[in-house]
Amino acid sequence: MASSKSKILIIGGTGYIGKFIVEASAKSGHETFALVRESTLSSPDKAEIVNKFKSLGVKLVHGDLYDHGSLVKAIKQVDVVISTVGHGQIPDQVKIIAAIKEAGNVKRFFPSEFGNDVDRTHAVEPAKSAFAVKAHIRRAIEAEGIPYTYVSSNFFAGYFLPTLAQPGATAPPRDKAIILGDGNPKAIFNKEEDIGTYTIRAADDPRTLNKTLYIRPPANIISFNELVSLWEKKIGKTLVKEHLSEEQVLKNIQGLGADSTERDIINHSVFVKGDHTNFEIDPSFGVEASQLYPDVKYTTVDEYLNQFV
Repeated sequence: MASSKSKILIIGGTGYIGKFIVEASAKSGHETFALVRESTLSSPDKAEIVNKFKSLGVKLVHGDLYDHGSLVKAIKQVDVVISTVGHGQIPDQVKIIAAIKEAGNVKRFFPSEFGNDVDRTHAVEPAKSAFAVKAHIRRAIEAEGIPYTYVSSNFFAGYFLPTLAQPGATAPPRDKAIILGDGNPKAIFNKEEDIGTYTIRAADDPRTLNKTLYIRPPANIISFNELVSLWEKKIGKTLVKEHLSEEQVLKNIQGLGADSTERDIINHSVFVKGDHTNFEIDPSFGVEASQLYPDVKYTTVDEYLNQFV
């Protein structure tokens, strides 16, 4: 009997989160395809990633988001399409939608999301516009009647935990911690490998069809205050804590103007507004990954921090 696992194409697979999803797909026995541009194959920066894909048996498909024919041809070979394209290409996913529509064989499409639930956020600019673009892509998928799963993976652990979200830091604080707001809203931090694992588990799961998959493992739901206190326990030292009021956080963002990064603004939406956890997951629109897949042994925030002690 042929494998009943879907064939999966990842577009943007050599990017930050993409490579974890490609690897999870290949390791879980899916026939895995990665769409790669000619320029990627000859790029020394990407050589290590490309070689790893080859060693995992990933099929490299030549094509480009901006070449409709190559996109349709790649999509016709698979059952599931996962987009992990970067920030600048989010609006161009309309091209993937058009190609999926033309190919006519796709059982599921995962657009590039992997962060906050963009339909439930209180972000300020410029993240507000970035979220609006992702929401626009959702509406376009729904309007075309393409079967989908949206993945709300919340924070990438690798972005925030190595510095405890301290501005400009390269390591976790040893003396003083700046805490945004009152430090009480709960945020969610997930290791990138785990995000890959949960995403691939959802690919063939009827329970995740036309739903948002929220990655909210209980041990990784933690407030800024709890995070700092966990870190203090690990290093056996009490840090000086400085709280920035919401007003101050927003003033800093405005002061940075065009230099304010999306990260500054997402920090505001999550740590001050509580956008990861200030709504309940209703079964009508969402499911929670660690409940669907209790056998997945995820890395906890507590375990993740041990490497920095």
